[in-house]
Amino acid sequence: MSLTPPQSPLQWDHAAQDISRLTQQAIDADRALQDKVAALDPKNCTFESVFVELAFAETKLDAITEPLAFYQNVSPSKELRDASNEAEALVRDYGVESSMRVDVYKAKVAARDNLKKSGQWDKLSSEEQRLVDKMILDGTRAGLALDETSRVKLVELKKELSKTCLDFSKNFNEENGVVTFTLEELKGVPDDVVSGFTKRTENGKDVYDVTYKTPDIFPLFKFAENPNTRQRAQEGYESRLAINVPLLDRAIELRRQISGILGYDTWADYITEVKMIKSGNGIKDFLDDLENKLRPVGMKERETLLAMKKKEHEQKGYPFDGEFYIWDYRYYDRKYIEETLDLDDMLVKEYFPVSVVVPTILQIYQDMLSVKFIEIETSTWHPDVQKFAVWEKGAKDESGFIGYCYLDLFPRTAKYSHAAVWPILPGYDKSDGKRSYPTTAMVANLAKPTPDKPALMRHDDVVTFFHEMGHVFHGLLSQTKFARFHGTSVARDFVEAPSQMLENWCWEPKVLERMSSHYEKKEPLAKDLIEKIIKSRYVNVGLFYLRQLFFAKYDYKVHTDKESSDYTRLWNDLREKISLVKYKVAAPGQGTFGHITGGYDAGYYGYTYSLVFASDMYATVFKGDPLDPKHGSHYRQEILLPGGSREELDSLKAFLGRPPNSDAFLKELFGDNPTSNL
Repeated sequence: MSLTPPQSPLQWDHAAQDISRLTQQAIDADRALQDKVAALDPKNCTFESVFVELAFAETKLDAITEPLAFYQNVSPSKELRDASNEAEALVRDYGVESSMRVDVYKAKVAARDNLKKSGQWDKLSSEEQRLVDKMILDGTRAGLALDETSRVKLVELKKELSKTCLDFSKNFNEENGVVTFTLEELKGVPDDVVSGFTKRTENGKDVYDVTYKTPDIFPLFKFAENPNTRQRAQEGYESRLAINVPLLDRAIELRRQISGILGYDTWADYITEVKMIKSGNGIKDFLDDLENKLRPVGMKERETLLAMKKKEHEQKGYPFDGEFYIWDYRYYDRKYIEETLDLDDMLVKEYFPVSVVVPTILQIYQDMLSVKFIEIETSTWHPDVQKFAVWEKGAKDESGFIGYCYLDLFPRTAKYSHAAVWPILPGYDKSDGKRSYPTTAMVANLAKPTPDKPALMRHDDVVTFFHEMGHVFHGLLSQTKFARFHGTSVARDFVEAPSQMLENWCWEPKVLERMSSHYEKKEPLAKDLIEKIIKSRYVNVGLFYLRQLFFAKYDYKVHTDKESSDYTRLWNDLREKISLVKYKVAAPGQGTFGHITGGYDAGYYGYTYSLVFASDMYATVFKGDPLDPKHGSHYRQEILLPGGSREELDSLKAFLGRPPNSDAFLKELFGDNPTSNL
């Protein structure tokens, strides 16, 4: 039976000149609507005439501009990417202007007051009340209660901050540097990886250009025997975006000024007001508590890896100065796993061909969440992209339609270089009562085939793919009345929890067996190999999380300091202090820290904070039978469906049957439940 979606997929056939024109038209239409709301007599300000009108206008603006802004991350055309980046700058500038409209804010306040006085407030649904509260809070957080001089200054600072962050992001996407080595210098790096490097002749000698994309550079960190090779690769990788250093300096200074004008002690206090953690001090307490628990574990692990380094350097004749460097960490972490567990990362990779893993993971999700993906023919931004219509499992007509999904999985020049999901269109109820359906896109950089082997995934890549698919389904299976609350529009320190919970599937024996198939032998992973993979999960867990804490503490410190400092020196010294790894050259690694300008400012702690919830959710509900569709249905109902339409803590309580706690997380890491502030 052929199913016809009630909504057509997006068309990706824009020319560069279309992008600016369509963006400006959308902005003009939104401005006109805001003018209309602002002109209302206060007594005519109602829920429908103010809050509903503004909510739909914002949704309409986003529906036009979000897909146009997405091109900068994926389009093979530089002209289109540049136009997309410029269009996003227009939208961001307009967003600043729009957020600072006192006349619109006054209409919102009048509408809220009218609702309360008339008794209509109690007749609103909880989601409608939340819309009112959040829209009013937008105004107070934007500084609309301040005097005009302060507001004018705020607009100026916010526009500059927006442009600075956009420039940082553009440099990040456009980065195309390489580091060059001879074959001898690449000793230890697997042949199938080396065969993917660009080979050329320089001064009569064969050399290999290694890009800084993950599938190219990470194998050097893990496998290159020569410490000088790893050092040069690491320092090049850390320095690849030195161009971003002044931009980050400026962004931090602008945030410091903005939070001061708004009356917050620090930018971290401003940011956390709308997070689960609620305050900058809450971040500090959480990170300090976890660091105190992890440091002794990390110190012990470091001593073990340092002893391995000493032994290898003596055997191979490399000088040994008694130090453990940043470029030693991934190499000896990998060797430790190989030696103690007899687990070879490259052997494991042979069991995860992309052609098997991707469809299997899609099938696992479809079975667990009772949905089905149907591949469709429609326009896209690149021929590599897979396109799907997503339906309820038993759909018989258009009422079972869920939305659209795009998978753009392989690396190419000038494409976004990591893995992420874009919620391109949200779902919401239209004014006629019908549904507008969501569209999500996952962008990743899985390995491409080499002359000798098909495209293969490391187990880490499998975990990442499973994680990102979690965001895809959060974007597809949420069902809120207003687009503002759809899908991943939840507190930033909760947004990763559902996907982090789903990573656990990649460590479950029956799931590993199901999604593995050796590229030649066509056999799944053997039980002993599965056991080794599972045991490797918490090997060197102290050093792993101390590295995460370094990122979080750097982010916290730069957003709580009252004065600027040498952020390159801070990057290197703080990493040495927390992550327990030395450096020689103080490389400007903060220029590569895209999270800090991409929405995770004063928010990187959230990756670890949300793991507390992820561990609790998995241990409490899914652990007994991770693939049971009954658990999947409960997860859909209580976590995915509400999106941000209710407090995240309420969703967690409904899912768990009790308030969340940190017992499962601490047990995973330490095997017991030490007293904790987590």
